[in-house]
Amino acid sequence: MKIFYTDQFVLPLPIDHRFPMSKYALLRERVFAAKLVPLANLIIPHAATDEEILRAHDAEYLHKVQHGELTAKEIRRIGFPWSPGMVERSRRSSGATIEACRAALEDGYAVNLAGGTHHAFRDHGEGFCVFNDSAIASRAIQAEGRAQRLIIIDCDVHQGNGTAAILAGDDSIFTFSIHGAKNYPFHKEISDLDVELDDGTTDEAYLAALDRHLPYAIAVARADLAIYLAGADPFEGDTLGRLKVTKAGLAQRDQIVFGHCRTAGLPIAITMAGGYAKHVEDAVDIHFQTVIAAIDAQRDLAAQRP
Repeated sequence: MKIFYTDQFVLPLPIDHRFPMSKYALLRERVFAAKLVPLANLIIPHAATDEEILRAHDAEYLHKVQHGELTAKEIRRIGFPWSPGMVERSRRSSGATIEACRAALEDGYAVNLAGGTHHAFRDHGEGFCVFNDSAIASRAIQAEGRAQRLIIIDCDVHQGNGTAAILAGDDSIFTFSIHGAKNYPFHKEISDLDVELDDGTTDEAYLAALDRHLPYAIAVARADLAIYLAGADPFEGDTLGRLKVTKAGLAQRDQIVFGHCRTAGLPIAITMAGGYAKHVEDAVDIHFQTVIAAIDAQRDLAAQRP
């Protein structure tokens, strides 16, 4: 299985910034130390090109991001100070999801150790998201003729509002989002299927809702490829999550997603999405167990092939 990483492309942040940038390097170091895949399968991705980005974003917005011409209001909405490093990292993260999609179509599973920037809209960014990697990658894979239909399975605790807005009316890409009903964003967009959960939702109710609704989404989508946003923020210890799902529950979540996709014959490109645990190690634990589950699933798939 191929794993793509971008943590060496640093997005400079103030010391007291709430975004846990350190989790990406910690996750990659843990994956490397565990020798989960051959070293050659840990890959630095390309930076998403203008052509790839413009299939999902406006040319004016891309120009403003690239050249540092965002207004103070637009920068506040994103939540990151502008820098050349921010631009490069955002391009690389989107490139990683494109490459994970290509690899998943070949091998069944692939992972981007970042990505899941689902709050980026066509003409603006918000919520720590500059470019929408899921929308960019979906359109890239279609343009390359590798897949005609996709499903985006968004299990971040926050609704994938930017993804839903960019892909609204596009019947070839199905958007599924399971998220906190009263959490950010406070104005929700309309995904193809939204599953809203009450604050304080625990393992049993979370997993039951996912297991009930995901098979329907997969059946309706009739997709050739899934992009799975495996957010760590439904975790009970997440500072922005408002749900009460345990690490064990999130491991079961991964198994449910992988199981239903396997039944449908769907390859899966996995992105990490959000994770704002009080202790960053908890978010890293959750992301790491997702990577392990993907490797195990890919091995099972390979063993079944003639």
